[in-house]
Amino acid sequence: MEENWFVEAVDIRHAYGDEPSVDGVSFRIAKGEVYGLLGPNGAGKTTLIRILNTLLPPHAGDALIGGRSVRKDPASVRAQIGVCPQNLAIYEDLTGVENLVFFGRMSGLSGSAARAAADEFLGLVGLSERGRDRTRSYSGGMKRRLNLAIALVARPDLVLLDEPTVGVDPQSRNRIFDTVEALNQQGMTVVYTTHYMEEADRLCDRIMIMDRGRIVGEGTPRDLKEPLGDPAEVTLEDVFLSLTGRNLRD
Repeated sequence: MEENWFVEAVDIRHAYGDEPSVDGVSFRIAKGEVYGLLGPNGAGKTTLIRILNTLLPPHAGDALIGGRSVRKDPASVRAQIGVCPQNLAIYEDLTGVENLVFFGRMSGLSGSAARAAADEFLGLVGLSERGRDRTRSYSGGMKRRLNLAIALVARPDLVLLDEPTVGVDPQSRNRIFDTVEALNQQGMTVVYTTHYMEEADRLCDRIMIMDRGRIVGEGTPRDLKEPLGDPAEVTLEDVFLSLTGRNLRD
């Protein structure tokens, strides 16, 4: 399996002033893996995602994505990744199709390729019937699903999903789950950040738990549960609280 690592991060560090946000983080993600990223508020997850998507250079260390360095070759890294941010990145004056075509063209697709991709990914996220409507009329869950489709429109090798189900209805949440599972079956590599433990348990092949900028746990859901008891009885929430503590992090 080792020759199939698609993401290799080595000793990544970043600080805001004197306060480390990511403090010597190293991990590897296999091609075609769904890799969960969990942690309490302030754990360093957002900073790490920003480093992986080249928006923020690390102060030390490096990450290779598809063999390309986020420090030395960020343009090549960006060409391989799609990002679904927690904050919606859509144009509400455009229709769903127009949003996808716009972002597809921005990613270098031809007009015809962008239109074909728009139709395909609207179908994948269950928005084909509303694709010609302006997105200001979409529900919150529909906007989240469109946000995901935009991240996929250029067919990236790696997609970074940052809290993709925040504030959505159960139907949209299940459609997002189905989409992630379909992407995984197609061989796409996924980094999935969430605060919902049951989502990580369902979707992720392996999970990293961060706290105070460091990795405090990593492994399959079963690997993480076994030290606490019967994996059929222990939950990921039990694991999370055991590793990060029970104090509020407001």
